[in-house]
Amino acid sequence: MSYAANAYAKVSQAALSPREAEAAVLIKAAARLQLIQDNWADQQAGLNDALGFNQKVWTLLSTAATEPEAPLPADLKQSMARLGAFVFTRTFETMVEPAAEKLTALIRINRELATGLRATP
Repeated sequence: MSYAANAYAKVSQAALSPREAEAAVLIKAAARLQLIQDNWADQQAGLNDALGFNQKVWTLLSTAATEPEAPLPADLKQSMARLGAFVFTRTFETMVEPAAEKLTALIRINRELATGLRATP
């Protein structure tokens, strides 16, 4: 990447709202998982790295969303906790017994949540 493009990328990231930043990182995690799924035979070696990245994203999201100080309704906090638990369980299952189709739910959840975050509240 050129210096100018690199500088623009850094500035544009700094200008993102927290919701936009969360959406962007979810899309990045989904894209990494999608690449593995689409090229399963060639990309399976990178599976644990992609799953690990997604797990880190979800650790941050679910922790932030369920903190007592989080400005979310109680039912939304509970839903995020359940969704995070599902993501962690599916991630572990996929690491133990890898299968391309197990990635579909993780990819879909990330994309759907990103879409919701990008919507105007």
